[in-house]
Amino acid sequence: MAGFHDIVGQEQIREHLQNALETHKVSHAYIINGEKSSGKEFIARIFAMALQCEREGVEPCNECHSCKQALSDNQPDIIRVTHEKPGTISVDDIRTQVNNDVAIKPYSSRYKVYIINEAEKMTPQAQNAILKTLEEPPEYAVILLLVSNLNTLLPTILSRCVVLNMKPVRDELVKNYLMEQLQVPDYKADVCVAFARGNLGKAKALASSEDFENVKNEALGLLKYIQDMEIPEIVAAVKKVGEFKLETSDYLDILAIWYRDVLLFKATADASHLVFREEIQAIRKVAGRSSYEGIEKVIRALDKAKKRLEANVNFDLVMELLFLEMKENG
Repeated sequence: MAGFHDIVGQEQIREHLQNALETHKVSHAYIINGEKSSGKEFIARIFAMALQCEREGVEPCNECHSCKQALSDNQPDIIRVTHEKPGTISVDDIRTQVNNDVAIKPYSSRYKVYIINEAEKMTPQAQNAILKTLEEPPEYAVILLLVSNLNTLLPTILSRCVVLNMKPVRDELVKNYLMEQLQVPDYKADVCVAFARGNLGKAKALASSEDFENVKNEALGLLKYIQDMEIPEIVAAVKKVGEFKLETSDYLDILAIWYRDVLLFKATADASHLVFREEIQAIRKVAGRSSYEGIEKVIRALDKAKKRLEANVNFDLVMELLFLEMKENG
């Protein structure tokens, strides 16, 4: 079973789309804007199913022929636009899969729904091509553009679409979802929630990632012993970080959350609100030996390291500078 009730958070988007279904005032084009893994595809899928459902309600019934086809990704009038080249949606992809196809009436449903995931990858020519369809869409066409960065789309496209912005999901909703749906234990759920920052997809991926557990343990080992490490050991630790499949920004987030815990414990001497509360002895030790100024310096250094890596500065160099800063102040 799949329906709007399965969407965690995103009340405004859910309300808007269900209201469009109820009043039969469905727009020809929607942009769902939100960061990677935030659930845009799931929302698009439920909306497409509901649009094509033979019972014409505000929820897909999951039982009619169309819903069953949609659940197995075989509904002929729900078209997922694919692209040949990685990283780019070309003008040919749009012409063949949208512009030339949209002139043909629906095969078996009321609408033809086009789902274009990662629409920010459309080249300027591809965007201009889809603009032609957006300017004069046939009655039955509904185009869903899923993006993680609105600024990549032409203003003329934005002006012809209903823009729906994903909001971060409240921490307690993410935690409940992980504990109830994925049977994640309380402590692990807290760690995933702290990382995900309202992104349910990211929280789910972290909760089920063995790599995340390994990276977390590696990071905590480094944090506990960095004061006693010599430069060659720090260099070896840098090399190890590079081997993980997890993104480096996630590794840096682990370090940042640890230092925030240290700062919080230093200020309150209360362990109940710490993310890494099972590491309380090590946190107490670091909080005792470090100054407020030193911990804040490290947190700033972590932020700087993230920005340098985004700017493609040499990985080993960035991490060595960061670890030396941590050794000195943390």
